Amino acid sequence: MPAKVRIVMLAVDCLSTRAMYHSLREEFDIVEVVLERKTSVLKMLRHRARKLGLTQTLGQFAFILYSRLLGRASRARMEQLLSQHGLSDEPISTQIVNHVASTNERSVAKRLRKLAPQAVVVNGTRILSKKLLTSVDAPFINMHMGVTPAYRGVHGGYWALASDDRMRCGVTVHLVDAGVDTGGILYQALIAPEAEDNFTTYPVLQLVQGLPLMSAALRDVAAGRLVPRVSEGPSRQWYHPTLFGYWQARQQRGVK
Repeated sequence: MPAKVRIVMLAVDCLSTRAMYHSLREEFDIVEVVLERKTSVLKMLRHRARKLGLTQTLGQFAFILYSRLLGRASRARMEQLLSQHGLSDEPISTQIVNHVASTNERSVAKRLRKLAPQAVVVNGTRILSKKLLTSVDAPFINMHMGVTPAYRGVHGGYWALASDDRMRCGVTVHLVDAGVDTGGILYQALIAPEAEDNFTTYPVLQLVQGLPLMSAALRDVAAGRLVPRVSEGPSRQWYHPTLFGYWQARQQRGVK
């Protein structure tokens, strides 16, 4: 029986990371999960304000507060989807977790060289530095909640629906490079939200479709057949919607 593919995960502690870990660990040898401290909302908003302007950023902040309420109200639907597809949101064993302030710390690259993974699975971290990406001879693979290159950045599924672009409402498994979701595409799949789904449950639907694709990509690593394809078509990086923009799309297109 061939040895399991040796993997390190670089991630933040969230539902998708926990579900991904439990989904992959039976088939693959996850030797360590490096959990990065989440960037504070205040720090993110300061960066956005410099890039997008104060008015846009305040609108996004208002939506972030609203989406937290929406998430609490949608918890039962999330749990239904997880249960229906056999996914677990249980905490990851502390024995395998390494907490860091940033995945771009020098210590993380050093740790990767010591662990010598065959693949590095990335989920939810900040943009990885070139030094980290070249620290080991292994592909860095990410599951992006959107169809690239049209929906790079955040909330790609929502933005596809809000743009009346259902044929690009889905998930992408791709190689990580120094850009924002610009790496070579490995696999993609679409989702079909139902009436009870909304902004906070679209990512769970994407997770359901994306996990088998991540497994397929890791099997490709084991078989030496990882063949990315170049992103084609229009490319755009998306951010959070503003509260006004969200309600406008909801009224005009029924996108929740």
